[in-house]
Amino acid sequence: MSNFDIFIGEVTGTALLILLGGGVVAGVVLKRSKSRDAGWVAISFGWGFAVMVGAYLSAPISGALLNPAVTLGLAIEGGIKWGDVPLYIASQMLGAMIGAFLVWVAYLGQFKAHLTDPEIIAAQPSVEGMVDQKTAPKAGPVLGVFSTGPEVRNVVQNMLTEIIATFVLVIAILTQGLNDKGNGLGVLGVLITSFVVVGIGLSLGGPTGYAINPARDLGPRIVHALLPLPNKGGSDWSYAWIPVVAPLIGAALAGGYYNWALK
Repeated sequence: MSNFDIFIGEVTGTALLILLGGGVVAGVVLKRSKSRDAGWVAISFGWGFAVMVGAYLSAPISGALLNPAVTLGLAIEGGIKWGDVPLYIASQMLGAMIGAFLVWVAYLGQFKAHLTDPEIIAAQPSVEGMVDQKTAPKAGPVLGVFSTGPEVRNVVQNMLTEIIATFVLVIAILTQGLNDKGNGLGVLGVLITSFVVVGIGLSLGGPTGYAINPARDLGPRIVHALLPLPNKGGSDWSYAWIPVVAPLIGAALAGGYYNWALK
């Protein structure tokens, strides 16, 4: 794969992944959406289908890693060169930010209706004008459309949940999802990985929202912080490091375990 292939494949695939994944969350949580209150099952399957669309598009081009954690796991396993890792991750971050921006564009009217609703305004103190920024709300009312957050805020538990969930994802890819060259997802591997993501969402997604992908969480969180959304609240930067660090740990453990026990 050339550097251009990696860049185009990972940017485009990750953008589609976040557009469809963030889009299903927006549809479920935002007011004036026809799919409002569709529930967690819809979100889990929506993210699985989002992985499938993004991965099938980019698999022939860049291998469809679409995730810095998967990239790290595959580098440890030996499927890709360490020298390509920075380009993969940078492309995934850019794609995630583009996808998050497109979710905002697609749901402009719903974001406006949600964030100008008197009930939402009353429940969410404004960040602007606060003297002590520590008193600002940790997570605004639409942050969940862009990134994840814990239901029980406990660093150890939240870290362990994301480590375990990402381990499951990466070990499944390494054992079941790779193409013949071992440098990305194969045709059947894309389908298997998509269903693994659905399974993770249903089984392990409840505690933290299952980031399992640093770019998926950090890129859209940055977009949330930058977008001109009224009454949007905070971007929960005090939590933001966990869905970056924990998936990388989980992926490193999966790659190391695969090389030690399964390869």
